[in-house]
Amino acid sequence: MSVLVIGGAGFIGANLCDSLLKRGEDVYLLDNFSRYGALINLRWLEETWRGGLTVVPADIRTDRDIMLRLMDKVDAVYHLAAQVAVTTSVTDPRLDFEINALGSFNVLEAVRMSDRKPLLVFASTNKVYGEMTDVEVVDRDKRYEYYDLPFGVSEERPLDFHSPYGCSKGAADQYVVDYGRIYNLDTVVLRQSCIYGIHQFGVEDQGWVAHFTISAIYGRPITVYGDGRQVRDVLYIDDLIGLYHIAREKIAAARGKAYNIGGGPENRLSLLELIAFLEKFTGRKINLSYSDWRPGDQKVFVCDIRRAAAELGWKPKVHVHEGIELLAKWVDENRDIFKKLYA
Repeated sequence: MSVLVIGGAGFIGANLCDSLLKRGEDVYLLDNFSRYGALINLRWLEETWRGGLTVVPADIRTDRDIMLRLMDKVDAVYHLAAQVAVTTSVTDPRLDFEINALGSFNVLEAVRMSDRKPLLVFASTNKVYGEMTDVEVVDRDKRYEYYDLPFGVSEERPLDFHSPYGCSKGAADQYVVDYGRIYNLDTVVLRQSCIYGIHQFGVEDQGWVAHFTISAIYGRPITVYGDGRQVRDVLYIDDLIGLYHIAREKIAAARGKAYNIGGGPENRLSLLELIAFLEKFTGRKINLSYSDWRPGDQKVFVCDIRRAAAELGWKPKVHVHEGIELLAKWVDENRDIFKKLYA
């Protein structure tokens, strides 16, 4: 099998490329390497794998010819490239639109126009559901919880794009679903909740689990936006990569569908709970400060993952505390990298 990973030097992309190469597949890694940490991840992949990896420097906004040529060389495409921060989308909505909406359209057109028409897996987001202000939320000590959604948010929830990021990713999400239907393509949309794990260089406006973990280990201050009781279901990277493989293997069941993908109710975590865990893990207090809520920030988002379980046989295996410890160990083992980043 030959596979194209768009955004392959990012956190999820690099882990996916590594897993695909372990399976003996030929991997084309396409990236413009603008993402924080992308070149570090690329160096890791190139040092780990001497064969099977082809690096393609390109930009999904402009390099349509390159993508079209690649589509006729591969059996499957994972589209992971994105502008990923709500805050950036608010300050620069045009950039956000060009990467997430226009860039994704270019990817779809390359798939549609190719002779091979490879399978396409698209990484979407829980932000397509908006703030969900109509859903009752209760305050339970250090976390918010849904009042009457014990399994979390299902795919039956109406879409409600909020923030330029929600709009751009939501538009791409719906384009992928509709291209599968209109042009008879093999497409799958994964509406991902908070993914975390090794090779993630989390920063303040994206990748909060990694950002908090890195900051705690290196004694750096953390700003909490909101009151810290907001809750997400977090998913360790290995579990997501496992699903990416399953989506290809079970395309007959997944074709044309969108799935809510996260850690589910068993892996819920508030910001304050993560901070408390990290303080216990590191044995020292974290220097915290608080600021205003960010636009479109949901007090709670927990995925109902029963559809993926029923149709694809997938469910998370790594518990949140185990996953954070794995991430913390990786951060601690790579002090040379983080010293350079923070120099």
